[in-house]
Amino acid sequence: MESPKRPVWDELSAARTDYLAAVSPHYDEVLQEVAQRAEDTGSLGKADIGALVVWKRLSAQTTWASELMSLPDTTVRSVTARAIQAVRDTGVSRAEAAKAGRGIIWELPGFRTGDALASAILTAVAPTRMAVYDRRVQQALDDLGLVLTRAPGRYSRYMALLDHLLIEGGQQAAGWTARDLDIALYWIGGRMR
Repeated sequence: MESPKRPVWDELSAARTDYLAAVSPHYDEVLQEVAQRAEDTGSLGKADIGALVVWKRLSAQTTWASELMSLPDTTVRSVTARAIQAVRDTGVSRAEAAKAGRGIIWELPGFRTGDALASAILTAVAPTRMAVYDRRVQQALDDLGLVLTRAPGRYSRYMALLDHLLIEGGQQAAGWTARDLDIALYWIGGRMR
């Protein structure tokens, strides 16, 4: 007989511990530098987005990358400045802020489908509030029995799910951020393949 899965928070805690033990503490330096520039300037430019593409280990040999690079940096900064205001708005729930920020980032080439890079940008501009979403996170959610469909508005629903997990986690979740959860989910999704 197969042993039952450990409770979700036991899995998350163990995964975060394993991630921190296995991954260089320098890995997130790019994310942290981009976050600091967003804090200092109130926007992100094309160079910042390029840095996040490398950090996420995505390919920039795509049509969207060429289209993005063809825009004036002032246009990109205008869009990202509005997204920053949206995701940092503590007058609304994290899910509502994510929905607003995701809707704004949608205006840029490369951000109309998929949430991996968009969520990286939104996390960089609000690192204590937002979280990264990608296929490994989705795999972990599926494996843990946590439902997140591909229907429109997925990033907003993801943030609502993380809020639910943080509340449900009680004492185990003390001191955790949404970003801590995405790291744990990322690690679970990678090891369950």
